[in-house]
Amino acid sequence: MAYTIKEVVKRTGISPYTLRFYEKEGVLPAVERDANGVRKFSDHFVDCVEMVQALRSTGLPLAEIKQYVELYKSGDRTLPLRKIMLASQKNKVEEQIGLLMKTLEKLNYKLALIDAQENKFERLP
Repeated sequence: MAYTIKEVVKRTGISPYTLRFYEKEGVLPAVERDANGVRKFSDHFVDCVEMVQALRSTGLPLAEIKQYVELYKSGDRTLPLRKIMLASQKNKVEEQIGLLMKTLEKLNYKLALIDAQENKFERLP
């Protein structure tokens, strides 16, 4: 299926400016154009956008995402290197989740204390 830039923006939540920037930087595949020069984005392109977004959300710098894309383009012989890169980011995400869980526990604890204090005041005559 082919999508317009507007459809890709709606589907991925990425701005047209960022989409063009990523394309220019080489982290997204080249886009096909129709006879009138209008860009037509494929499902594969949208998948690539979503992968770049996922990697960016882990804090991976654009230069390293570009490196990952170059490895991907080089084929299956780069699978071990790509696996190392993704496993490293996965570990970082798991650490972040752990820290966020501790933060959530602390917030829940404080909220429970506040609720207890509020309930105490509500019972006063």
